[in-house]
Amino acid sequence: MEYFQIASILIMLSAAFGYINIRFLKLPTTIGLMVITIIFSLLILTLGLFDDTLLTHEKEFIAKIDFSELLLDVMLSFMLFAGALHTNFSQLKIQRKPVFSFAVFSTLISTFLVGIIMHLILKMIGLNVEFIYCLLFGALISPTDPIAVLGILKKANAPKKLETKIVGESLFNDGVGVVVFLTIYRIADLGLDQVSTLDVIRLFAQEVIGGMVLGTFIGYTTYKLMKSIDDYDVEVIITIAAVMGGTLFAHYLHLSAPLAMVTAGLIVGNDTMRQSAMSEIVELYVDKFWELIDILLNTILFVMIGLEILVLSFEGKFVLAGLLAIPTLLIIRYLSLLLPIKYFKKKLDFVPNTNLVMTWGGLRGGISIALALSLTDAMHKELFLVITYIVVVFSILVQGLTVGKLITKLNKKNAL
Repeated sequence: MEYFQIASILIMLSAAFGYINIRFLKLPTTIGLMVITIIFSLLILTLGLFDDTLLTHEKEFIAKIDFSELLLDVMLSFMLFAGALHTNFSQLKIQRKPVFSFAVFSTLISTFLVGIIMHLILKMIGLNVEFIYCLLFGALISPTDPIAVLGILKKANAPKKLETKIVGESLFNDGVGVVVFLTIYRIADLGLDQVSTLDVIRLFAQEVIGGMVLGTFIGYTTYKLMKSIDDYDVEVIITIAAVMGGTLFAHYLHLSAPLAMVTAGLIVGNDTMRQSAMSEIVELYVDKFWELIDILLNTILFVMIGLEILVLSFEGKFVLAGLLAIPTLLIIRYLSLLLPIKYFKKKLDFVPNTNLVMTWGGLRGGISIALALSLTDAMHKELFLVITYIVVVFSILVQGLTVGKLITKLNKKNAL
């Protein structure tokens, strides 16, 4: 009953805040929900100065939610499958090399650069944190969120080539980022002397390559099953089974569930598979079902992010570290994208200012917070959780609200 109560409260809050946003604020859904939830949380904190009854109840409610497990083990697979299902596969196929470079090479470069610079920044402000834990922070903050920016890119009429790069990179670097984080987490937990280079390579290859192989198998099996019948009810259920069963198998085999679901979603959703496996009515129902799942889970996710403010320890040095992390991460993201963009620019005719838009449009989201919550106290959980929260809020509220205007302005400039 407790799980039902938690889900009910989250969905009721999501519905109420979503209504307020659509009726009055008219902001993009993810941004509007976060704004309203943060305001709601700040009001509770203010009321707590006079009577802490409501604040205590809210903190107890949030403590019951295992944000990290809920997002990483349950919600993420559904959201990534839904995102991949609606990704332009033909464009992604053309852009596969730069997308792969951004997702793997740029994520790794970002992880190490963030770890090095944040280690120096924290030392400068009087916080002595071991380098390995700063590296862990680099791994959890480097993945970008495809959900928060996708709707904004479409409204701003971003060129399809650019939209594919940003969304494709985000879909895959979520999976890669989680694998990098888990690898560094294992080193930090066991100690560097207990983990060999071969162990690291084996773990990374198993998770990444194994996850994509499993996803290919699940996607192709789902396609064959859907092709052999014509019943939209059963075919929608088959896609749900593919996500839930695939996630279970991935966890059991110690493979990357996010990468498996992205791969499966791309296979089921690509145009060739759709035309041969789905009738018009089936395609309509499958698309609408997964759009609704995507919207519902993201609505809940951003409400949960907003509520997290109630349980954070906003110490002065923690906040200062978070504020210093914002420009640091933007500069490092720009640098980490530079080499792949330079290399592929002439071959694939990149849109002008691709690096600038991908830097400002590379929003951080719930995955970073979930990974930060999975840290132990010995890994400076409170410090990195506050830094991550500040970065995510800035990313979604400031970058999210202005990236559309940036794209529109650059479109006009390039047209001239």
